[in-house]
Amino acid sequence: MKALILSLLIGFVSWPSFADEILIIASPSVPVSTLTHEQITEIYLLKNLSWADGGRIIPVNRETSSETRARFNSTVLKQDNAELSAYWNQMHFKGRMPPVIQESDQAMVAFVQKVPGAIGYVAASTPVGTAKIIGRVP
Repeated sequence: MKALILSLLIGFVSWPSFADEILIIASPSVPVSTLTHEQITEIYLLKNLSWADGGRIIPVNRETSSETRARFNSTVLKQDNAELSAYWNQMHFKGRMPPVIQESDQAMVAFVQKVPGAIGYVAASTPVGTAKIIGRVP
């Protein structure tokens, strides 16, 4: 009986959970309701700098030690922190500013809610207030 309960608990723990999901959030002012992973990648690689209405896109990242950032980078951007840092340094020398950094999911939400054109990501368990949810990363 103990073995059955233990195997059920192990199976339960290994299932992906809602908390593992990442929400892509944006300022309430952005003129989109959803984005594909490809569109998000273009934004974070600084290939798309403006929204459809001409407003400036302001991508926002978590700090480099964030597990959410590591998952976002590997799942959406298909790169690790070192590769992205080198890429953003190159972009900086071309006059393109790398994404703004926020130190917590709560700081990310606050920034995105207040700054027109901002886009970021948070763990799905984070309350997003008035920020728009425009994508999900399983």
